[in-house]
Amino acid sequence: MASYLAFMEIWRNRSRFFLFSLVIALITTLVLFIAALAQGLSNANIEYLSKLDAQLIVFQKNVDLSASASQITRSTLNNIQRVNGVLDIGSIGTSSGKIVNIPGKDPLDVSLLGVEPMKPGSPLVIAGSPVTLSRGNEAVIDQDLSTELGLGLGDSFTVRTIQGTDEKFYTFNVTGITESLEYLYSSSIFLPYLTWDQIRPQPSTRDSNRETVANFVAVKLKPGSDPKIVAENIQSQVVNVEVVDKKTAYEATPGYSVQQSTLNTQQGFTLLIGVLVIGGFFQIQMLQKVPLIGVLKAIGTSNSTVAWAVVTQIVLITTFGVIMGSLVTFGLAAAMPDGVPIIFNGPSILLAVAALLIIGPLGGLVSVKLAVNVEPLTALGLTS
Repeated sequence: MASYLAFMEIWRNRSRFFLFSLVIALITTLVLFIAALAQGLSNANIEYLSKLDAQLIVFQKNVDLSASASQITRSTLNNIQRVNGVLDIGSIGTSSGKIVNIPGKDPLDVSLLGVEPMKPGSPLVIAGSPVTLSRGNEAVIDQDLSTELGLGLGDSFTVRTIQGTDEKFYTFNVTGITESLEYLYSSSIFLPYLTWDQIRPQPSTRDSNRETVANFVAVKLKPGSDPKIVAENIQSQVVNVEVVDKKTAYEATPGYSVQQSTLNTQQGFTLLIGVLVIGGFFQIQMLQKVPLIGVLKAIGTSNSTVAWAVVTQIVLITTFGVIMGSLVTFGLAAAMPDGVPIIFNGPSILLAVAALLIIGPLGGLVSVKLAVNVEPLTALGLTS
């Protein structure tokens, strides 16, 4: 009976309810876009670190886990390797540069990552071969960069970096392509570590006798080793280092925490607005049909039937609006330019949709209470 009453009213006033479903669809689109944008911006900042083939990351102590400030010397690397539970380590260097001289393309900012061949930190390739030398003009590029610039295996490209006050240009050949591995909002180029150390931005005066340093170190553990215990052992046995897991490392990247908290706050306020809008609509509608509810109660309809009819109505309208908004969102996302960092992550999208489906009944609680409290005689104007 409750479902029948809810459906028949929706059908008789379908234009009004359709318009309100459009409002819910717009709220849904906004919430899902914010969720997808948060995921996209997150990936653009920390995708490489989150997919690193290691369990622990070692930074220099007292640099607040800043990769650009951290300096790990070769002697420190040897000490880390000797710690019980460590299977293998890989030096990783980070810097930035620009790809230039691509016909029809503007100079493109990229992250230059120096990695050791066949060591943790060196990416798996989906085409070609990984970094195999410690020095050379070979380069592994990520899939996004390959698509954006049309670079394939065997192609060459030129990187510009600043050495002191001078521009320097270096040519590399694409020997491998890896999956999308963005770092600090830029596509990544993986270079042999010693080559990276030579071309990275640095003062014009170079000390040829200086010790090679890494910005951070990826640590792969032996099977069965406890990451927490190994991290404590490294910090106790190796001086001037700080050891964290991958999640802690990428959450410390510049801007990550502030960015995510800002977007999450926006999403929360959008859901709050959704509750208020839905609640306000159904409360106004309920006030308009108080006499009808009075008639239903006068002929013997129970409070539970009236309440369930209202709840069913709210659920149907909210579900239709959320489905419509989701379809519109996915359609708009497909039409977005490649440069817009929109990524639909399964768990986050499902969580957003579930929240949207919950806010409908939540916002309509006031109207349910109002419907249950209607007095038949008062609603029909039969009391003095």
